[in-house]
Amino acid sequence: MAQYVHRQPHTKADTMLQQIFSHTPLYVWAILGFLVYRGVLASRAREVSLRKLCIIPLVMLALSLSGVHGSFGLAGVAPFAWVAGALAGAALAWSLTETDTIVAIPQRASVQRPGSWVPMILMMSIFCMKYAVAVTLAIAPAYAHAAGFIVPVCLAYGCFSGIFLGGLLRTVAVYRQAHMTSGPQGAAV
Repeated sequence: MAQYVHRQPHTKADTMLQQIFSHTPLYVWAILGFLVYRGVLASRAREVSLRKLCIIPLVMLALSLSGVHGSFGLAGVAPFAWVAGALAGAALAWSLTETDTIVAIPQRASVQRPGSWVPMILMMSIFCMKYAVAVTLAIAPAYAHAAGFIVPVCLAYGCFSGIFLGGLLRTVAVYRQAHMTSGPQGAAV
């Protein structure tokens, strides 16, 4: 007795999604894995050195700027929109970062930070946006020259990067303040 399996025919959307995912380079998935790993780390309260604290803002800055450069180039309105977004994001993060939850540990050049899922959300937002922009431009290359597409994308890229940089700068400011008020052994003066 033969069994017949009824298969649904592939829709155009299924085929398009298969094409998109099959043409995605492997390094993109490695970047996604790294970002998820770092996002999970950020969700836990932990002590982190100032050096390590810079990793994610710099990675996000690189992803953001590579998205602008690779998609739109550095001529025209794209870099100005990115800078405007970055300044707005940095100002927002500076004003919203709760400094009383950051404990500076000058003797170890580190800070104790509370856990938060916000970095994971921001990292996934940048990653998904960069991926969506790449797919959009692969399907409709004319958008690379459309100001109505370029400006909001670059503003968003800049804003996401600015949020990371503003949070980093605010944390470094808290650390520097604590470092200036501590003695040679890290004891308060």
